[in-house]
Amino acid sequence: MAKKRSNKAYRFAVGVALATVFLLVWMNAAVGGILGDDPANMMYFGVLLVGFIGAIIARLEPQGMSRALFATAFAMALVPAIALIIGTPAFANGVVAVFGLHAFFAMLFVGSALLFHRASAPIAYEN
Repeated sequence: MAKKRSNKAYRFAVGVALATVFLLVWMNAAVGGILGDDPANMMYFGVLLVGFIGAIIARLEPQGMSRALFATAFAMALVPAIALIIGTPAFANGVVAVFGLHAFFAMLFVGSALLFHRASAPIAYEN
């Protein structure tokens, strides 16, 4: 779909979103996150589901994709807060480290959302 778009911002937004998803899945698979023993790790599946359902609803249109990626970033930011509330053992490295890592992923999703927003703007922004 990204190849069909002539808008560079759209293609870059797709690349950032896919790279973020790949990195999130890869890191969680390496430490047993998504497929691990702790049921709280299923929240990562929920984050990815938010993005996937948002992309379907948006029909991959830039403005809708921007909203979907902002929702995905919000879901990502909620993961450590919910994990802290329910008391998962994920905080062995410290609360700040866990919240910082999740903020990093949330900011990548926000960056992609902003690129999609730029891709939905009038021709004046298009390169």
